[in-house]
Amino acid sequence: QVQLVESGGGLVRAGESLTLSCAPSGHTFDSEAMGWFRQAPGKVREFVAGIFWSDESTVYADSVKGRFTISRDIAKNTGYLQMNSLKPEDTAVYYCNEGTIVGGIYYGMNYWGKGSLVTVSS
Repeated sequence: QVQLVESGGGLVRAGESLTLSCAPSGHTFDSEAMGWFRQAPGKVREFVAGIFWSDESTVYADSVKGRFTISRDIAKNTGYLQMNSLKPEDTAVYYCNEGTIVGGIYYGMNYWGKGSLVTVSS
């Protein structure tokens, strides 16, 4: 069974930064792209960012553009989400995912890790 493991979450103050990591457990990423999603308490899971493995082209949700950067390291078989200028509304459990990007829209497969909690205090 495919498993993705997210790490790097924590408690930070508004304006600070965090970097999340995502690595598959027991296999390599074998989809065209990977993405990050988040789910805040009482809200539906929402797309945050996606990246093509091959050419590193990216897509972002408007709410994080200019603050978050998605990247990948093929040699380490790991994806990252660098989050700068964090806001209290960024508080959520962050999940990574495998999928593809078509027409600037990320489409993810329906399996998820346990996520990594990011809490931003004001």
